Amino acid sequence: MTGRIHSTESFGTVDGPGIRFVVFFQGCPLRCKYCHNPDTWDFSGGKETTAEELMKEYDSYKEFLKTGGITATGGEPLAQPEFLAELFALAKSKGVHTCLDTSAGVYDPAHHEKIDEVLKYTDLVMLDIKHIDNDCHKELTGKGNRNILAFAEHIRDLGIPVWIRHVVVPGITDKYEELFALGEYLATLSNLKALDVLPYHDMAKPKYAELGLDYPLGDTPPLSKEDAIKARNTIMDGIRSGLRKQK
Repeated sequence: MTGRIHSTESFGTVDGPGIRFVVFFQGCPLRCKYCHNPDTWDFSGGKETTAEELMKEYDSYKEFLKTGGITATGGEPLAQPEFLAELFALAKSKGVHTCLDTSAGVYDPAHHEKIDEVLKYTDLVMLDIKHIDNDCHKELTGKGNRNILAFAEHIRDLGIPVWIRHVVVPGITDKYEELFALGEYLATLSNLKALDVLPYHDMAKPKYAELGLDYPLGDTPPLSKEDAIKARNTIMDGIRSGLRKQK
């Protein structure tokens, strides 16, 4: 079996615990307005690769990856579930820690057998929640968030550890009420191990120009470090509120 892979990175330090071998899958169903990898959208792009070839590349770096493992990101790795399951199964057979970095845009609560096969070999999920409000999520990404939240609850029920990522964009995902509501929702995830609040930046603008694409957020300014800290504190307040309500 082959999968379509955009690229790999041999020394990832922000893609899960430790130093990671990062595999960027080709193809994504979402069109996030702040996406910094628009070159991974096209499902027909990238190159065909086997799981064995990827693990051979991993092995060439494994002395530097002892405290890390392999991370599948994208694009959307769950859009190629059979190949991803094969890759993760091979990694686990070698004792390699596996991390799935996903926005779960392809998850279907009624038909998740193929994704469950991936999750059998997944040690950690890094889940992007783009917006807690369904309509705002659709405006931001092109799709609603109900299936994404269903995925969050599914991996909670399976007991798979999750790190939540949330990008804070000025004027779009920085409203107090929505950040607080996100925190209250996260309080329901008993498998939550970490929260990464990422400040929006516009460093992908040259890539859009190179691809002949209009940059969707125009002149939206990058989020300041201070505002990112404020946003994280609001989410944490929401988590604490949610936990109190559960008592």
